[in-house]
Amino acid sequence: MLELNTDLKRATRDRWLMGLCGGVAHEYGWNPTLVRFATIVLAIALPGPGTALALLAYVVLGILLPKSEEF
Repeated sequence: MLELNTDLKRATRDRWLMGLCGGVAHEYGWNPTLVRFATIVLAIALPGPGTALALLAYVVLGILLPKSEEF
């Protein structure tokens, strides 16, 4: 399986769907709820095909990023 060469990981405990927002929040020291809220707002605010691209990017990153053992 293809893996991204980055320190970014998906959260295993602090997750709602795939753990992407929790992983981003933990990596940068942000509040996970605010990251989730910003992700939803941006996905809704992007017009037309932008929403589909945001959803596609979320799913692709959810598949490619490894799970974290820490959070």
